[in-house]
This record gives sequence, C-alpha cells and structure tokens, in this order.
Amino acid sequence: MHLIKTAVTTVTTNSHILSIHEDALVSRSTRSKPYFTQERQDTSTKMLNKIDNSQHQHHCQVMQNRQQNRRQTIENSINISTCESTEALMETLENKTIKKLNSHEGYVLVTGGAGYIGSHTVLELLICGYNVVVVDNLSNACEESLIRVQTLAGRPLKFYHANILDEQTLIPIFEKYNIWAVLHFAALKAVGESTKIPLDYYWNNVTGSLNLFRVMERFGVYNIVFSSSATVYGQPDIIPVNEKCSLGPVTNPYGKTKLFIEEAIRDMCVANNKWNAILLRYFNPTGAHPSGVIGENPRGIPNNLMPYVSQVVQGRFPFVKIFGGDYDTVDGTGVRDYIHVCDLATGHVAALRKLKTKPGCVAYNLGTGVGYSVLEIIKAMSRACGKEIPYQITKRRPGDIAVVTADARLANAELGWYPKYGLDQMCQDLWRWIDSNPLGYPESSNEAKQILQQMSA
Repeated sequence: MHLIKTAVTTVTTNSHILSIHEDALVSRSTRSKPYFTQERQDTSTKMLNKIDNSQHQHHCQVMQNRQQNRRQTIENSINISTCESTEALMETLENKTIKKLNSHEGYVLVTGGAGYIGSHTVLELLICGYNVVVVDNLSNACEESLIRVQTLAGRPLKFYHANILDEQTLIPIFEKYNIWAVLHFAALKAVGESTKIPLDYYWNNVTGSLNLFRVMERFGVYNIVFSSSATVYGQPDIIPVNEKCSLGPVTNPYGKTKLFIEEAIRDMCVANNKWNAILLRYFNPTGAHPSGVIGENPRGIPNNLMPYVSQVVQGRFPFVKIFGGDYDTVDGTGVRDYIHVCDLATGHVAALRKLKTKPGCVAYNLGTGVGYSVLEIIKAMSRACGKEIPYQITKRRPGDIAVVTADARLANAELGWYPKYGLDQMCQDLWRWIDSNPLGYPESSNEAKQILQQMSA
C-alpha cells in the first residue's frame, strides 16, 4: 500500500470526505453524597477475595518480559529518532508492510484519540488487531501523534477532524463505518482551568458527550468505554479508594462533568438494557511510550506534577513548588498513585474485551495501588535524567489530603488487567520522550494532514 501516493488522489477526488474533517471540539461534579450511589454485584466482591499476590507478581513479570520484547522489536524495526521530518516518518510507514488483521470485525471509534492517553490507547488497539477510527478536534493535540502511532503499529487508522459538539459531523462517520464500540476520551481536562471557564467545560464535556450518545443510539451502537477520573470520588472516605466509595461532592467543574457523564451513562443503561458501559476511573497518568516516539504534549503551564517537573528539568521553570511538607507521610510531602500511560492503554483494551460479555454498566479503578510522595517523584525523575531538580516547599493548599491511592483489585479480577510499570520506568520513559522531543510534537505539515485525511477514504 503506497500511502503517500493514494493521499494525493483522495484529496483531489474525494472532497466530500474532507468536508467531514473540518472543525471540532474534543479531547481536553456537587450534589449530596447520598444521590451519587453505586450498586456492586455480589460476584464482583467474591472475585476480589480470590486474588493471590503470587499470581499478581507472576503476571506482572510475564507482562514486563513481553513489554521488553516489544520495545526491542520496535527499536530493531524502526529507529524513529532518525526521522527528522514528517516526510521521513511517512516514507518509513510507506515502506512497512501493512498487514490486515481480521481478528476483530468492525471498527472501534476513539474520540480524542490524538491526545495523550488516547494516542497510546490507539496504538495498543492497532497492535491488538482492532480497526480504529479516530475523531479529534486537535484543540490539545496534533496530527503528528497519529502519524507516529501508525508508524509504530505498522498499520493505518482512519482519522476525522470532527466536532462532537456537532451531531451532523458524527453522522456521516457512523454511516460509513461499521462501528461496534466507542472509547470516549474527548474532553477538556485541566482542573484549574475548569474553575475559570466552567461554562466551557460543561458545554464541551457534557453536551459533547450527550451528542455522541444520541448518535450512537441512533445507529444502534450500544457499547462504550468512558474515560472517567478518580476526581469523581471527591475527598475519598476510604483509602485505598475502591469502587464502593461515595461519589462526590466534587469541588471543581472538570470533575463534576465526569461525574455528570457517568450518571447519564448509568441512566441510559437502566432505561435500555442494550447499553453496555465501562467507566474507567484512573488516578495520575504519567510516562510515555518506551520508544520515546509518542508522549504528553502539554500546552502552556502544566497542571500536573510530572509534566511540571519535566519542564523544570528543561529550564523552563526555576524550581518545583511543593505544597505542604508536614503531612504524616514518609517524607512529609503528599502521596499519590501514579500509573504509566501504557498501563492505562492496556486497561482500555481489557475494558473493550469486557464489553463482549454484555456487563451492563460497571466502574473500575485503574491504578497501581502504590503511593509515591512528591519528593520520591522528584528524586526518581532526577535519577532518570541525571540532573538535580530544584524544589521549594511551601504551605499546604486548601482541601489537599495526605494520601490518595487506588484499590484496583476489581479491575485485576474482572478485566484480567494488572499494571506492570513502576516509578523508575515511568520516569525513564518520560525522560526519553522529553529528551528526544524537547518541544513536544512539531506542528504538523500540510502533507501530514493530507495523509491523515486520506486514511478515511
């Protein structure tokens, strides 16, 4: 398949397709606690009791070996760091053999698939043989991430620059492809920003999701994996946090949108038993693909710790500000559960498989269950980059608590999913990405845009 040559034909002869790609808004909750309740099945509780620590450790070792083999295969097959331009990247992709994998019928639609977590999940889907259609408005992403995903996977995907706020841009996509499931990442996602422009967050995240659900129902697509967040728990009443914890009250508009969307999905599943939904609540994503080819591309001042630490290493900021050094923790700084983005990607694929069993509506935590303090994060990142990272400790922020970690045993038991990366690997992979791409993704060329547009032909 000569991708570059066919791109020109598509662009010149299928102008009606390009009209679908224009425009978009994509991947970027407080009532009383008794309102936000959640029922758990007895079978889920029973399965938790069957988990064996030795089995967990064995699984982690097996998965780690597989990942090392995959990383070596990637490094041997394509040295992407030598591809200095989009043209070189696409030439590499053109020369690779695209194998048609028939293990999965139909398409998986991924909203927000060009973003940080979305792009890593799309890569995992392609590697596992799924056919993928990506919808993204590129408000916090760029085409370059998807160009690189295709290169790593050795398989093409379909891409639409479309707006989930506009149902009319989604309808032609559902008409064209036999979509059987949706992975919904599309959202504005900065907690701090959401307090300044709450209306934008409610409009984009909630209205966009409802538009998507309406189109799905219209075309009989009743399977969805929703990218939720641990913020729906508010200040948890149980540590480690499990799925039985009370939901809310949530103190920021971003978290509220996630909670409202979860409630909408639950109501949909109650009203129509054709719906099957998995709500994935994850904690603090970090890291990058082990190849260093794709990673997080934050714009502006980062809102999360790890990207901020990374930019301090690069000299963009003078030091890391630590809020609170007097917590009852190992070193006085706050402790949080961090999870490698590639572990999140495999978690989404596991959730997609679970949809085949028609589970109804189920929520799962995705986390490691291991907490790391802010100082431990800084020291691990310092080991990864070989540099001292300056920091200053200041007073606590209102509402912060000492420790928040995940209890992900339900996902272990029912999804067969286990995280396999520790803190050092997260930091090493993150630094590899930053060192190879100090400015993040370059702005995509017109050629790259045309290549992606032709993928939907």
